[in-house]
Amino acid sequence: MRHIAFFLFAIVLSSTAALCQSVPAAIFTDPPADSAHPASMSVLHIPSHGVLINGVLYASSGPGPHPTLIICHGLPGNEKNLDLAQAVRRAGWNAVTFNYRGSWGSPGQFRFVQNIEDAGAVLAYLRDPANASRLGIDTRRIAIAGHSMGGWVTANVAAHDSALLGAILISAADMSALPQRATRDRVVAEMADDMESLAGVTAESMADDLIANAKGHEFATTVDGLAKLPVLVLSSNDGLAPATDALVKALQTKGDKSVTVIHADTDHGWSDHRIFLESQVITWLATLHAQ
Repeated sequence: MRHIAFFLFAIVLSSTAALCQSVPAAIFTDPPADSAHPASMSVLHIPSHGVLINGVLYASSGPGPHPTLIICHGLPGNEKNLDLAQAVRRAGWNAVTFNYRGSWGSPGQFRFVQNIEDAGAVLAYLRDPANASRLGIDTRRIAIAGHSMGGWVTANVAAHDSALLGAILISAADMSALPQRATRDRVVAEMADDMESLAGVTAESMADDLIANAKGHEFATTVDGLAKLPVLVLSSNDGLAPATDALVKALQTKGDKSVTVIHADTDHGWSDHRIFLESQVITWLATLHAQ
């Protein structure tokens, strides 16, 4: 019996080792303590078009400057992917999250195209030499990621910023395409489910804002710019994959060979694939880190 018990224990150990090999250590292991350069969290107040939007820096441990990932949340932003931010930090990257104007306590009124402007303002803030020095940001190694609407923000920002290290689209929603394929009433109905913590809006005003102002920011308009960058496209079973599949095909038609595509059998929020999501992002970021 003792030999059988040992044999079973060995099987468990080998299975655990195999699992650990497929999941980056940063998912389940804290980094070594560094008393001189500890990991930290800082509140940021980022200037954007006359107001200061709210942000948070999850600073990695160790002497900097560090590569940095900006994470853009979706509509309205209930899922902010803070577990991803923490995992990225354990992997040696800084992570920055922020709230667009008029969302989650950031001043101003929420407007869709403003979200793209705000993400650009975050980039400008982190690249400012004084801020970069104070926060430990390696301005040559900044990547941007976005979930859902944040993927639309990410695509539009990255398409006009070739200095970025790369871009990550997570279940990205092409917000500009929505009013083109749905009636106003349908758009209003969708906005009514996504209004919490947004300032200065009604479902009707959000629909009209999207219809009037978002055109010209479709995924199709980002192809030329994104083709200059490494891009990671992560899709799920939420009905949005065809739009990102079309974007990927357009990039590949342009001759872009630096697009990585991963589909997961999960929901829009990656509810039962969080470890998988973190693993894919960290593994892909490591390829950029090596450049």
